[in-house]
Amino acid sequence: MPHNHQQDLGRAELKFDAFKDLLHISKEDICRRFFLENRESIRIKKEDVAVRNLVKIFDAALAISNKKGFPTMSMRDLSAGTGLSMGALYNCFSSKDDLLDMIQEQGRTVVIKILTDCTSGVDDPRQKLRRTVQTHLYLSEVMQPWFYFSYMETKNLGKEEHKRAIESELATEKVFLDIIEEGISSGIFSPVDAGLTAAAIKATLQDWYLKRWKYERRKVTVEDYSHFLVDFIESYILTEKN
Repeated sequence: MPHNHQQDLGRAELKFDAFKDLLHISKEDICRRFFLENRESIRIKKEDVAVRNLVKIFDAALAISNKKGFPTMSMRDLSAGTGLSMGALYNCFSSKDDLLDMIQEQGRTVVIKILTDCTSGVDDPRQKLRRTVQTHLYLSEVMQPWFYFSYMETKNLGKEEHKRAIESELATEKVFLDIIEEGISSGIFSPVDAGLTAAAIKATLQDWYLKRWKYERRKVTVEDYSHFLVDFIESYILTEKN
């Protein structure tokens, strides 16, 4: 009988190492999915070659952009960072704007899917909220370069892509909003302002991947932060009987 990873992601407690093992999020998986969805625009016929090049491109683009900013990254910078020729780069995307769209869209797709899957089989709103907070933190640890890039580069997006980025941000908040409203309806959570609470949770989660230096200096691990944040949220949101 096949193993159900969604059920594992939905269990009450999960260590960071176990999360990584269960998730199986790899650069190759993300890039392979992108290649299969964009065969017509990628001018490389061999799947393995395309995936290998896409991994190099995504890694280098994130590393260079997070140091000097995406607008100032040149194609020559990217060529040097990947070891690929300019022609090989343009076989995968047609412009820097296309590359930016590629990076943003792939990351968002993965994040929303995993946040949705993480509470599969969990009915209790308190456990759902714990699991979603924990999953978001662990995911941002695994994909930290993308999370940082996505936040910092939103201002450089075109009008339509900027709109999609905002919608994605609100979609993440809505995951928390729905859980909070469910908990209020069932009497597990106090009648707080669900919208503001969801927004505050999202902002506190962002602090982890935007200001990592703070937590590294204090020797705070992602599991430490997860436990602190869950306790902090519950101290505000739980009713007295819970």
